[in-house]
Parts: sequence; structure tokens; C-alpha cells
Amino acid sequence: MKPQKFGMGQPVRRLEDARFVSGGGRYTADVMKDGALAASFLRSPHAHARFTIGDLTDVRAMPGVRLVLTSEDVAHLGGVPCLAPMPNADGKEMALPDYPVLAKGEVRHVGDALAMVVADTEAQAREAAEAIAVTYDALPAIVDLDRALDHDAPLVWPEFNSNIAYENAIGSADSVAPLFAKAAHVVSLDVVNNRLVANFMEPRAAIGEYDAGSGAYTLTTSSQGVHGLQGALTGILKIGADKIRVVTPDVGGGFGTKAFIYREYPLLLEATKRVGKPVRWVADRSEHFLGDAHGRDNLTRAEMALDASGKFLALRVDIRANLGAYLSQFGPYIPWLAATMATGPYHIEAVHARVRAIYTHTIPVDAYRGAGRPEAAYLLERLVDQCARALNLPREEIRARNFVRPDEMPYKTHTERTYDVGEFEAAMRQALQSAGYRDFAGREAMSRAMGKIRGIGFASYIECTAWGEGEKGFVSLEQDGTLSVLVGTQSNGQGHATAYAQIVAQHLDVAPERVRVVQGDTAVLASGGGTGGSRSIPVGAVMVSRASEKLIEQLKELASEKLETAAADLEVADGAIRVAGTDRAISYEELARAPTASPERLKGGGEFVPPDATYPNGTHVCEVEIDPDSGEVAVVRYTVCDDFGVTLNPLLLEGQVHGGVAQGIGQALHERTMFSPEGQLVTATFMDYAIPRAADCPSFSFQTRNVPSTTNPLGLKGAGEAGSIGAAPAVMNAVVDALRRAYGIAHIDMPATPARVRAMIDLAQRRNAA
Repeated sequence: MKPQKFGMGQPVRRLEDARFVSGGGRYTADVMKDGALAASFLRSPHAHARFTIGDLTDVRAMPGVRLVLTSEDVAHLGGVPCLAPMPNADGKEMALPDYPVLAKGEVRHVGDALAMVVADTEAQAREAAEAIAVTYDALPAIVDLDRALDHDAPLVWPEFNSNIAYENAIGSADSVAPLFAKAAHVVSLDVVNNRLVANFMEPRAAIGEYDAGSGAYTLTTSSQGVHGLQGALTGILKIGADKIRVVTPDVGGGFGTKAFIYREYPLLLEATKRVGKPVRWVADRSEHFLGDAHGRDNLTRAEMALDASGKFLALRVDIRANLGAYLSQFGPYIPWLAATMATGPYHIEAVHARVRAIYTHTIPVDAYRGAGRPEAAYLLERLVDQCARALNLPREEIRARNFVRPDEMPYKTHTERTYDVGEFEAAMRQALQSAGYRDFAGREAMSRAMGKIRGIGFASYIECTAWGEGEKGFVSLEQDGTLSVLVGTQSNGQGHATAYAQIVAQHLDVAPERVRVVQGDTAVLASGGGTGGSRSIPVGAVMVSRASEKLIEQLKELASEKLETAAADLEVADGAIRVAGTDRAISYEELARAPTASPERLKGGGEFVPPDATYPNGTHVCEVEIDPDSGEVAVVRYTVCDDFGVTLNPLLLEGQVHGGVAQGIGQALHERTMFSPEGQLVTATFMDYAIPRAADCPSFSFQTRNVPSTTNPLGLKGAGEAGSIGAAPAVMNAVVDALRRAYGIAHIDMPATPARVRAMIDLAQRRNAA
């Protein structure tokens, strides 16, 4: 492809933003169907209880009520599927409980759905749901992951005789034992990876419709991919995919949480069939806290064996991962994915990573931005800093001694990952230089003069992205000479309309404004992998590139007939097909209206299935300032140097990294999901659950040091999750650095809230004074 003003690598401003900022966005809640009814769900106030629902005659007779459904009414529906069950170490199937669309006689977490009400208005539906008489027999609940495997812990699923969903391992205990035995040093660390609630701007919403004539359903919902939902719904409703259309309009954030099938979707379709009218539901923020999958929630212990020079010999990891009460769509796979990235960017001779996935009486846990890779990077980078302190080595030096070198690529880890390329030390050195790492002492002194303490920390990460399912789609020439991209990924705010338009613009030599991206409709495109795992651009862009090339080939054949010239003598130039070396050309609009221009000739198809993952990597450097009187932590400087292979659009790329870093800062310093001993979600509103604000984030310094991927034809690596992977360990290493310098504090868990930091300082001051 020739260099082009709007093509790959150019900082094209987002084409979709003018529509969004002027109020032209159309989200699911904006979709109004004539005669639509409203749905509301009755949710459990108990974490664990048996229940009976009383007589519903009076409820069904309340004003506006059209339908009331309980588990007995939907017994014919299948359960909510888990699409990623994991085996035990002995090869036996994991403990797989039923996940009914409405609870059957027993609830297992606060927010568990018992009943659905459909009424003329939302207020009437809510009032009727609240009027349902339920008798609860409260039972003991276990919400504390640290106690869930105790011999006397209540069992979420007694039929399995344990709260362990599965137990498996990568590597073996025997492989690491001799290396630990001969090690000059063994360093250990226990960390909490705190539970998070996604809190995207747009809560989930959905509308169900049913055509009695064809027996077909339509679900309109905010999602990260319509085809995945379609597939899950076929199993629950027990009908063919041709009978379910799923549509997703604009989406206000997803972060993994909107990728999953939820109970409300099949229930809305069941309801619309019964009442003969569209049925809509829009979650409020409390329902998001209680009804949507949460993220993270691990307790992990790691041990590193080192030789006398600080070389890593072996790594032991023990992950306890909270899955909640039910298995969400990919929930069991997430801690295993973390284990596969346990060694990070380092050469470690042997690894044994045990994973125990555990049931508790809490909201189900699933993928959240990064999905396992942030958990792995956080553990490892906190441990590496601990190793540096134990051996009295500079933090950058111990990393440099252990990084996988470029001349070792491709490098196969002991967790069965193959890194194709990477220059880890060079990225770290560049980040530290840009961050003014060597000049930190002067800034620390300035903070001390103001009564503050200051710390600097960094984290070097690597992650896997864009693996597995491919994308098949089309680029089409329309009658007016514009171009359309049909793609099975789903923008949640990333800027796909701009990124894909740039690819088409590069190939067909048009302005990106002349390209329209069509997504989010199973009736328009037969397949698609959706958005997740940072796959949309590395996979989707290759597909769009290939579809564009195919379209050009077909347009040249079509133009050769009009220009009476061999197709081989034609070229793309200035939005037209031109005879090379002449001014004879035919515009795209003229081609689209040619008598022989059949729809097939105006549509180029493309497909790409990744042969392996791509491995973006980099280093984040963070400086914090702490007020020792209040415990408040401020992130005052933040520098990132990333390797994303090839940059498609630097503006979009930097925006993705900024957002991910903000979420990492949120996890490190602000976000804390708390349950009472009885299982009540104490932090169920923004009054109690803190998320980062603009004032909590500094001006980020971002740069790339790209090494093109060899597993991606365009050299691209995924970038959507990277910010959240490097941020939390960098921030917490900076916090620990500040606390260690001032008070000798060597460890603190996330989130480092003012109360927690102040308590740690107070304890250290009393200890030091003793």
C-alpha cells in the first residue's frame, strides 16, 4: 500500500465523534418500539436462602400488569451457558452447576433473579415486582474467598461436596522443587487482586420482539458482539439461529462485561412471545452492581527462586480465583489464562502454577478489561520488586538480567506461550529515561519539603491478544460511490468506524469520510467474533485489508470492460480506477452504476484467522505523592512506552492506553467491592464504590517502541487492554516505594485507599517508636 494522507499510521480524528458529541448517538435505551411494554425483575435480598413465592393472583391483577414469570413458567428454557469450562488436573470435568434463567427455590447471591414482571410502564412493572410475596428461609453464606475452602465453610453447591469448581496446574511441583532447593534466595509474596465492578457509562438494556408469523425473535441490546449472543440464545430457547436476530446499536462502554449472555435476554424474548408486544428493559445502576458479572477477585501467593546473582530460577504460583455463585460465560477460563502468562517477559527455567477456582455466594465473576493478564502482571511485577529489595539490587537491573532477549525469539515459555518478537529491556530503558527516573531524588526532596512523601515505581508487562476465532466480512461499493465495511466486531467506543475506514481509505484512495462501517446485526453478517481480548483491530483490520484488495481486483475487472483495457494495466488513484500512466479513469460511482455491476462484483470478501496470539508489551512508570496525615495518594507523573507492533492510528491508540491506565489507577487506589459477612453488597452504589475521576489522573506521557508482530500480516498487536495491565502494578510499586522510603513499609494491598494507607503509616510509626 502506498503512503496515504488518511491511511495506516495517520492521526485521523474520530469520524464518529461529531455524531456523539452533538447528541446523535443511538443507544439501546433510545430505541423506542411502538406499543412496547416494560419489564422489571425481582431480585433476592439474601446471599443464600430457600424461598417460596406466594399466590400471584393479586399481583397479576395490578394496574398495567401483563405478565408475571417465575421459574415454573420458564421450566422449558435452557440454563445460562458456561462456554469455557475447565478440566481438573485428573482430566475429570469441573463442577458444573445449573444456572437457571430464574432461581428455582434457592437463591445463591444478593441480586439473584426470582421473577419477572411485564407491565404497561416501568413504574407499574417495578411496583408489581415489589408486591410479590416471597418467604425466605435464610441459610449460611460464604462470601470470603479466604475462608471458602475451610472445612466448616457453607457450600454453595452441596452436591459437589466442596466449593472448588476445578483445580488444575501448569507445570509440575517436581520440576521446580530442585531449583528451589539449590536457590541462593527464595522470595515470596501474597497479594489481593480486588474485585471490580465494570461501571461502564451506559448500563445494560435490551428489547425483545417476536414475529408470530415467522416464529422469529429479535433482540436489541448493548453488547460486545451479536453473534455470540445469538449462539447462546439458540441453546437457551432451543431453536435455530435463523429464528433469532440480534441487533446492537451504539454502545457506551463494555470492558468485557457486555460480552456475556445474561438472564434478562432470553426472558425478554419469552415474554414478548407471550404478550404479543415488544418488551423493553433498562437496568439502573444498582442492577448493574447486582446483576452484571464482576471482575478480578483473586488471592494469590507467589515464590521466586533466584541464584546469587539475581537470576530467576523457578516460579511457584498458587491462584485462588473467585467465580461467584454461578459460572458466567468465560469465568472458569480467566484464572487459567492468568496462569499461562505467569512468567511475563522473563526467562524462568521452571514454573508451577496451581489454579483453584472457587464458588462463593457472590455475583458471578468473568472477564474484565485484560481478563487474567492484569492479574498475572500485577502478581509478577510486585514480586520482582520484592526480589530486588531482598537482593539489594536496582529494580531495573534485576529486570534487565532476566528479560527474554531479542535474540532468543521466538521464545517458548514454560506455560506454553510462544513470544514471536519483543525488545523488553529497550522498552524499559526508554520508559525510565522519558520518566526522568535518574532525577527522581530531586523531586522527592521537593515533596518532603512540602510535608509529603514520594515514590516511583514501574512495571514491565507482556500480554497475549487477538488469538482464536477469526473474522470474515466484506467491503462493498455503493451506488453513490461510497464504500461500506461489514464486520463482525463491535465498537464499544474504541473508534472502529475510524480505524476500519483508514484501512479502506489506504487501499481505495478515498477520504475516510466516504467509508461507512456496518456492525451489530446478525441479519446483515452471518458470523463474527465480536470485541474482546484486544482482537478487533489486529483481526478485523487484516480482514478489512483483504476484503479491500479483493474489491479492487473485482473493480479493475469491471473497469477493464468500460475502459477496454486489460485489468493488469489499471491502478487505483484519487478514488477511481485509472489506466496507469494516463488520465483515462472511471470513478467509483460510475462503476457502481455500470450495467454489468452486479452486487457480487461490487463486494469484496475477506477473512483472517490468527495463527497465534500477538504479544504487546511495554513498561509503565508511575510517580505518586502521599499525604502522610490523610493517607491520600496522588498520581503525579505517569509515563508509558509500549510495543504494539504497528500503529494504525496514534490518536486512537493513545486514547485506548489512557483509558486502560485510568482503570488501572482505579483498581490500585479507589475501587473496593465489599460484602458483609451475610453476603450483602455493601458497595452497591457510587456513594460507596469509588471510581477514578479526571482529577485522579495526571497528564500521561505515552510513546511507542514498536516491533512488528510476525503472526499478524499487518504487524499489528492488540492494544485495547494494555493500559489496564501495566497500570496497577506500576502504581502500587510506586506506593510501596514511597512507604518503604519513609516508614519501612514493604507491602500494601490494593486498593491503597486513604484509610488503608493512613492505617499502615500509623502502625509503622507506632512500631518504629517502640
